Amino acid sequence: MSAPTVPEKSVSSRADQWSLIQPPPEGCTADDLDRRPDLPPHTELIDGSLVLVSPQKLFPMLVLKLLERELDRQVPEHLLVAREFSVKLAKRQRPEPDLLLVRTDALDEFDQTWVLPSAVQLAVEVVSPESEIRDRERKPELYARAGIPHFWRVEQDGDEAVAYVHGLDPASGRYGRPSIHRGVLKTTVPVDTEIDLAGLRGR
Repeated sequence: MSAPTVPEKSVSSRADQWSLIQPPPEGCTADDLDRRPDLPPHTELIDGSLVLVSPQKLFPMLVLKLLERELDRQVPEHLLVAREFSVKLAKRQRPEPDLLLVRTDALDEFDQTWVLPSAVQLAVEVVSPESEIRDRERKPELYARAGIPHFWRVEQDGDEAVAYVHGLDPASGRYGRPSIHRGVLKTTVPVDTEIDLAGLRGR
C-alpha cells in the first residue's frame, strides 16, 4: 500500500514526513523497499518493520571512511567492498550493513539494489546510540542465521574506535566470542587485514 501523497509545502518537519510512511497491515517485505518511492534513503527492513536512519554523526562517518579505504586496498580482486548496500536475508528481513565484503561475481547489474547472504563474506556495523540494540543483538543474530561467515562491530570508546571481530560457529549457527581490537585491527579472516584505528580525525 502506498503512502498518501501531499504537497511538499504542507509537510512542516521531518517527523511529519516520516509519519506519512505507512506500512501495510501485514508488514513490509524485502521487495517493497524497491517499490516504495516515498522511503528515505538507506531505509532498512528488520522483522517486517521499516527502520529509518538518523543523520550520521562524525565518528561513524570517519570510521566508515577509514575501513572502506583500507579494505579496498587490502582485499583480493574477487571481493568488493560495498558501502550501505542491502542484503535480502528473508522475506521480511533486508538490512543494510554499513559495509560488506561481497563476491564480485554477485554484483553484475548496475541497477542492482541488494545481494543474497550467500555472496557476503563479511558484514560490518558501526554502532551509534540509536542503533545500539540492533547492531549488538538483532542484526548479528540475523546475519548469523543467514550464514554470513564474518561480522565486525565497531564502537566508540571515548576517542577510540574498538572493533569486535566475530566468526560464525557452524555447529551453533551463531557468532562466537569476538576478538577485540584497539589501536590496530589485525586479522586473517575473512582476509589478511591490518587497519590502524587510531587518529581518525587526522584522516
